[in-house]
Amino acid sequence: MPGSKRIFTYVAIVLQGYAVYALAMWAFMSPKWLNSFLLVLPRWPVSYLLVVLLYYTGYYIQKGMLTSEFLRKTQLEADQIAARQIQQTLIAQKLPELPGYEFETFYKPFREVGGDYFDIIELPNKQKLFAVADVSGKGMAAALLSANIQALVRSIVNVDGNPLALARQINKHLCRYTPGDRFATAVFIQLNPDSGELTYVNAGHNAPLVFGSEPAIALQATGMPLGLFPEAAYEARTALLPPGGTLLIFTDGQFLFSNR
Repeated sequence: MPGSKRIFTYVAIVLQGYAVYALAMWAFMSPKWLNSFLLVLPRWPVSYLLVVLLYYTGYYIQKGMLTSEFLRKTQLEADQIAARQIQQTLIAQKLPELPGYEFETFYKPFREVGGDYFDIIELPNKQKLFAVADVSGKGMAAALLSANIQALVRSIVNVDGNPLALARQINKHLCRYTPGDRFATAVFIQLNPDSGELTYVNAGHNAPLVFGSEPAIALQATGMPLGLFPEAAYEARTALLPPGGTLLIFTDGQFLFSNR
């Protein structure tokens, strides 16, 4: 509840409390003792009228504040539901098909909307780009920034789908147009389906895992999270997804959910 409404609610409670206090004193105390009690009016006919007026004034003020708060929260919930529906349209719903490969995804935000983003984008020469980002914080603010990152990825890929170019340009954009306390971890992985080669840039994200015949390989961070430093350096590295292997990309929400 906003501060101004909270003050009006407290005033209403005080008015009602005083009215009850005065009526109780009049009902149970002898008139000669009333003057010894604090702020008790003499028992005149007009005093009864004044006390009743104070009580109902407090009642209607409190009722109005509570109704206003109820309407505010109802509107907020409606906005969150609408935001969730919009965010669902920004998440990859239909996964691309690629002979010899299978894709599976799972996305469930902690609240109505969340700051996680993932996408699978088709590139020239049958290559695929996996983009996963996790915005700091939760709720509406994080969801707005994740939608911004989704739009940036889609627009930059049309010009240059290289993971290194994506990380650099998105980092500069976030540093320039977002608050200083907002940032995002992200990983961009380009898959060459013919060779299984993975070209990736990990901007402070949880290391994706490559499972195969050998021990799992972690694609460790190759740069800072996006949105912290405009001149942050990023490095593109390569790994190999062997035949029959698996690439697992995830966010820290997986660990937060498991620990609860």
